[in-house]
Amino acid sequence: MTSTLTEARSRTATPHRRTKRVRWRGPLVAWLFLAPALLLFLYFKFIPMFVGLWKSFFKVQTFLGDEWLGLQNYQTIISDADFAAAIWHSVLLALGTTVGSLVLGLGFALLIEGPARYLWFVRTAAFLPVVTTMAAVAEVWRIMFHPAPSGMLNVIIGWVGIDAQPWLASEHSSLWSIMLMSIWRGTPYDMMIFLAGLVGVDRTLYEAAAVDGASTWHRLRHITLPALRPVFWILFTLAAIRGLRVFVEVYVLTNGGPNGSSEVLMTLIYKLGFQKNDLGVASAGGIVLFLATLVLTLVAQMLRRRQAT
Repeated sequence: MTSTLTEARSRTATPHRRTKRVRWRGPLVAWLFLAPALLLFLYFKFIPMFVGLWKSFFKVQTFLGDEWLGLQNYQTIISDADFAAAIWHSVLLALGTTVGSLVLGLGFALLIEGPARYLWFVRTAAFLPVVTTMAAVAEVWRIMFHPAPSGMLNVIIGWVGIDAQPWLASEHSSLWSIMLMSIWRGTPYDMMIFLAGLVGVDRTLYEAAAVDGASTWHRLRHITLPALRPVFWILFTLAAIRGLRVFVEVYVLTNGGPNGSSEVLMTLIYKLGFQKNDLGVASAGGIVLFLATLVLTLVAQMLRRRQAT
């Protein structure tokens, strides 16, 4: 009798143990696959980030040892005219790039949205600037921005009677020239996201609006744009962060020149850290940039949730 009860208990306990093993096996396998990427993120991203935060409170001296400064590096950033100019250039570049790429991306998405077979080629060709290396793109645009009358862009605008422009060689146009290239590169990405959003718009709404006599503009304003509101918020956040963290295009095209007219926060941090060896102030600048990006993301998410409710 006792042996029979023991066998019955073992039989009922075995499925329970198997269920526990199955529950643990899935997450364990997933974490094992994620472990190499997480280790790389930890070593090359999170640890340097915390080290940068720690160094931002010190005057970093290679051979003499670090000297504690507290918030003095952050005070330097707030009071320094070069940092103020770099922050203003970064904000202006981010704002112009975001608005330009969003408007053009939506326009191109509306133009090539549809089921036609040949449109796949147009979409693929338009998306090529996004997958091309930024350094290569910036170098090509640097050649196109040649300020001489024989420069490619000057020749093109000369066809419509516009005089040759200095582009990157002028303090007044260097930042706008970088913004032009950034808009050109960011527009295809925004266009593809808008295309994905347009797929989810209910077509019966367009048909009902057409029956009621609504014009194309009214259909765009009252149907398309409200349906794309979540897409707008996502793209706005991504484009703004991309604009604040711009580095490669500025470094390749002007390196912050002429006379600091296109200096942005990232290039200034790079120069302080790797050219002037002022790693403490550079680390503080990196933390300020991180906080600005974090605040921008949180504000965009709060506004999106308010509109959703």
